[in-house]
Amino acid sequence: MDINSAQKKIKSISQQLEDHNYRYYVLDDPSISDKEYDDLLKELIELEKKFPSLKEKNSPTQRVGIKVSPGAKTVTHAVKMLSLDNTYSVEELKAWNERIVKGLPRQKINYVVELKIDGLSAALVYEKGELVLGATRGDGETGEDITHNIRTIRSIPLRLKKSYLKRLEVRGEIYMDKKDFNALNDERRVKEEPLFANPRNAASGSMKLLDSSLTSKRKLKCFIHSFGLSEGEKSFSSQWEFLEEAKKMGLCVNPLSRLCDTMDEVISYCESFQSRRETLPYDIDGVVIKVNLLSQQEQLGTTLKSPRWAVAYKFPAKQATTVIKDILVQIGRTGVLTPVAELEPVECAGVMISRATLHNFDEIARLGIKKGDRVLLERAGDVIPKIVKVVEVSSKKMPVFKVPTHCPVCQTPIVKEKEEDVAFRCPNVSCSGRLERNLTHFASRGAMDIEGLGEAVVEDLLKKELVKDVADIYFLKKEDVLSLQLFKDKKAQNLLDAIKKSKQQPLSRLVFALGIPNVGEKAASVLAKKYKTLEALQKARKEDLEAIHEIGFVIAQSVEEFFKTPGVQTLIKKLKKAGVNFIEPQEEKLSEKLEGKKFLFTGELHTMSRMQASALVRKNGGDVVSAMSKNIDYLVVGSAPGSKYQKAVALGITIINEQEFKELIKDE
Repeated sequence: MDINSAQKKIKSISQQLEDHNYRYYVLDDPSISDKEYDDLLKELIELEKKFPSLKEKNSPTQRVGIKVSPGAKTVTHAVKMLSLDNTYSVEELKAWNERIVKGLPRQKINYVVELKIDGLSAALVYEKGELVLGATRGDGETGEDITHNIRTIRSIPLRLKKSYLKRLEVRGEIYMDKKDFNALNDERRVKEEPLFANPRNAASGSMKLLDSSLTSKRKLKCFIHSFGLSEGEKSFSSQWEFLEEAKKMGLCVNPLSRLCDTMDEVISYCESFQSRRETLPYDIDGVVIKVNLLSQQEQLGTTLKSPRWAVAYKFPAKQATTVIKDILVQIGRTGVLTPVAELEPVECAGVMISRATLHNFDEIARLGIKKGDRVLLERAGDVIPKIVKVVEVSSKKMPVFKVPTHCPVCQTPIVKEKEEDVAFRCPNVSCSGRLERNLTHFASRGAMDIEGLGEAVVEDLLKKELVKDVADIYFLKKEDVLSLQLFKDKKAQNLLDAIKKSKQQPLSRLVFALGIPNVGEKAASVLAKKYKTLEALQKARKEDLEAIHEIGFVIAQSVEEFFKTPGVQTLIKKLKKAGVNFIEPQEEKLSEKLEGKKFLFTGELHTMSRMQASALVRKNGGDVVSAMSKNIDYLVVGSAPGSKYQKAVALGITIINEQEFKELIKDE
C-alpha cells in the first residue's frame, strides 16, 4: 500500500471510529459490535505503525493512552469557573427565585434544569473543531492540564462534528457509571488494592493518573453542561440554545435536561429526581437550575465566588447512626466558640467520620443532644458531616450540656455582640486558642507569606509564650527563635528575614491576614483598592462598604464590627510601630486624558487581556465598570461580544473596537 492509499484508509477508519463512538456514547445507539469496533481500531494501529508520519494527535488510537512525566502542568482558564451556591429545601429554592425575580423586574424568565452529576468538573478547549486542551476546575482560575487523560474518554469527541467556532471552551462533569465502579472495585479487591470510596473518587483518581493507558481502562464518561467561551461565526443567546448546539457538534449532553417556564415546573423536576436518583445508572447529588437567557444572566451578574443566576438544589445526603463520645468546644481564629461532637467512627457516603460540627449552642439545645446519645448523621451536601437528630437516648443519666461562661482556653468571659446572635465569641484577640489559628493564617502564603512560620513553629512560639498576638512576631529576637525546636543559626536568620520582608506586603494582603470574618482574598483586594489605606478602611461606614458592588451586606457588617472589636486598635498600633505597610500601592498614572470617562468591556480582546486594558484605563485617569448603564462613555468590543453590545446600541453609547481603544489611549 502506498502512502496516498494509506492516508485515505487512515482517514476513513478514523472517521468510522469517531462515528461509532458518537453513536455508542452520545446517542446510546451502537451500530456495530465491540469486536467489530476493536478490529477497526487494531487495523488503524497497524497502519499508523507502518506510516508514522500520517498519525495525527487526535487520532482515535490516542484514546489508548500515553505516559506523561510527573509534575502537573497548570493552565489558566480563559473565563473563571465559578462554584455554585446551594439550596437544601424547596423553601430555599423559592427564596433564590424571589431574588432572581427582584433582579429582573417585569421580565419573562425561564429556566434550564440539569441533573447535578457527582463527578469531576473539567474544561475542554476546541480550536477550529479540534480538541487542544482538557483541564480540571482547580481553584476556578487555574486548573491542572489533564489533556492526556481527557483524550481517553470516548464520549468526548476529539473533533467536533461542526466547527464553525474558531475557539470554544466547554465545561462538563467527568463521571463513572455505578456498574463500572463496582466492577473496578471488584478487580481491585482481587488484587488486594485499596478500594475507592465512591464513583466520584474513582473518577477523580483516574484523571490524576500519569499513565493514561490506565485511565483508558476506567470507562469514564462526560456530560457537557455549559460553556465558558465561544469565538467565531456563532454565539449563543441562551443556555438551552447552547445545549442544543452542543448535541449537533457531537458533544454528550444529558438527555434528561429540561427547559422550564415556571418555578413550579423546576420544583416538580427536582422532587421527581430526588425520588428517582437511585434508579439512574450514575450518581447525582442534586439538580442545577440556571436562568436560561444569557442577557438576563449578565444582568444578574456574579459574586466573588458564584453566579447569581444559577443555583444547586442539593438532595438529602446519605445517612448513618453513631454514638456521641464527647462534646468539645473549639475556638476559631475570629474567636467564635464552636461545639464539636466527637463520634464513634462510622462510615457515611463512603467516608469514615469521627467528628461533626454542632454549629452553635442553640443547635445543641434544639437537638437535645447529650454525651452517650445515638444520633442520626448525614453528610450535608454529601460533604460536611451533620447531626440530624437523636435516635436513641443514652441509658446512662448524662448531664445536659451547658454553654460555657468563660473561654475554655484563656478563661475570658465570653460575649455575644448582639442579643439576637447565635454565636458566642471570646473577645480576647490574644487568646491562645484563637491565636494559634490566627498566627498560622496571618503567615500563610495568601496573606503575609512568611516562609518558615508554619503550624509547628507557631505551636512552639505559643508554648514558650514568646507571642501574645500576631504583631509580636515582628518583635522577635534571634535568641527567641533559636530557643525553638530544630532552629539553628541559619534557619533562625531565614525566618527573621522572612518576617522582615513581610512588612512590605501590600494592604490587600494585610487585610486578608487580619482574619476579618467573611473577608477572603478577593474581598480584601477589593477593599484595599477602594480605600487605599488601612486608616481609611477603618473609618468606612457600613452603608459605604455595602454600596461596593463586590462586597454586600454581610462583608460590610463584618468589616465595621471587626474594627470596633476591643483589642483590634491596640493590635493595629503595634503593627504600625513594627513598620508594617498600611498602604495599597497605587497604579502608576500615565496621564489624565481619560479623566471622568467610564469604560465597559465585552468579548475577547486579542492583543491584551481585559485586566491589562482595564489597568490602562485607570492609569490614564478613567474608570472601568462591570455593568451596562446609560452613564458609560465607551463600550470596548472584542470578538464574540455578549448582550452588552445590543444594550449599548439601544442606549446610544459609543462603541469602539480594540484597535480604536488603543488609538484612544494613545492619542486622546
